[in-house]
This record gives sequence, structure tokens and C-alpha cells, in this order.
Amino acid sequence: MTFKERLAEDLKEAMRARDERRKTTLRLLLDAIHKAEIPSEKEAKTGEGPPRKELSEDDILRIVASEAKRRRDAIREFGKAKREDLVAQEEAELAIIMGYLPAQLSREVIQELGASDISQMGRVMGTLMSRVKGKAEGGVVSQVVREILSGGD
Repeated sequence: MTFKERLAEDLKEAMRARDERRKTTLRLLLDAIHKAEIPSEKEAKTGEGPPRKELSEDDILRIVASEAKRRRDAIREFGKAKREDLVAQEEAELAIIMGYLPAQLSREVIQELGASDISQMGRVMGTLMSRVKGKAEGGVVSQVVREILSGGD
């Protein structure tokens, strides 16, 4: 099952469960992916290329990571404006989106390198960022690695 198919299946499940927040968030993700598949204006005018772009799994993960970043930025801005209702909404969406980003990879790399404390964070981050480049934000990866290495798992 492709990543996009998984999102579509999860959307169907959210609809069956009447989970409005999850349904809305997954629709937004699928819409962002759909928009990325549409050819540029230039391609459409000249007739070059296929009617729809075929996105790779990495492209789709980049879009999901971008949507997560968009939510984090919104949380920061709504927090400054003291709009706690909107902060809570964006945080709920972010939590759903983060479930689709590679989180287990941090633990795998830490085990693979035999890292056991925070002093080895640089080594872990170097290896990890080469694997998740474009799929996850460096700040988020750093935070997860720091929590794991300092025993905050």
C-alpha cells in the first residue's frame, strides 16, 4: 500500500468513526498532495508532460513534513495572539500529521550507533539527517533525539 493509499484508507476509517478532526486533517493532507500532482501552468499550456505528475513516496513525505511545519508556525503565531482555541486546534492537527512522519527512525539510528547519552547526539544527528533529509525538520528531529538520549523517551 502506498503512502497516499494509506492516507485515503485512514480517511475512510475516520469518516466511519465520525472523527471530525482526523477527517479534516487527512483531507487537508490529501488536498496538498493533489495540488502538488497538478502540472504547472507552463506545462499545461504547452501540453508537455503527463496530465498529472506522479509523486514519489519521498515527495509525499516532504509534503506531509511541510504541512507539519505549517501547523507549528500557526501554533506559534496563534500563541502570540493569545488565541488558545486556535492553538488547540492546530496542535490536534499536528499530532495527527506527526503520526505519518518517520519517528521510529530516531530510535533505530540510536541503537545502530550504540549511542547511550547526550554527548553522542552529534553523531546520531549526522547519520539521521542524511536519512530523513527533506522528510522531517531538523529542529523536530533534534528534539526527539535529545529526549531519547536524555532518557525522556
